[in-house]
Parts: sequence; structure tokens; C-alpha cells
Amino acid sequence: MRLRHDKLREARERRFMTQQQLADLAGTSKANISRLEGGEQNARMSTVVRLAEALKIEPEDLVEWGAEGVETGKAAA
Repeated sequence: MRLRHDKLREARERRFMTQQQLADLAGTSKANISRLEGGEQNARMSTVVRLAEALKIEPEDLVEWGAEGVETGKAAA
């Protein structure tokens, strides 16, 4: 699972929130939000859930699957 930093920034900006406001709602720091949006770091699933709750979206809207052993779009053999 990889955080889609572009989707995080988009969702925050659509709600006219500052990084500090999102950080406060998600229980993290503004610096962490900045690193996440800049693609400098990935997020734990628990952080993704808190971010999604703060943004009033589904966690799946913020992540990309497949990079860690989860195959997408393929039927099981």
C-alpha cells in the first residue's frame, strides 16, 4: 500500500483546509502532512484512516495497492 500524495493534497484543498487544520484533525503534525503530501514519506494504514476521517472520504481514496504483494486485477489460480 502506498499513499497517493497527490490525492491527499487534492482532498485537503477541496475542503479549503490548511495543512495545520488537517494535522490537528488527524492527530499528527503539520510537518508530517507536508512530508506526506510531498511524497517524502509513506503513511501507516492507521494514519491513512485518520486522514480519511478528517477529510470525510474513504481510506481507499488515498491509497494505491499492489506494491507490497497484493496483486490487483488478476484472478487467483
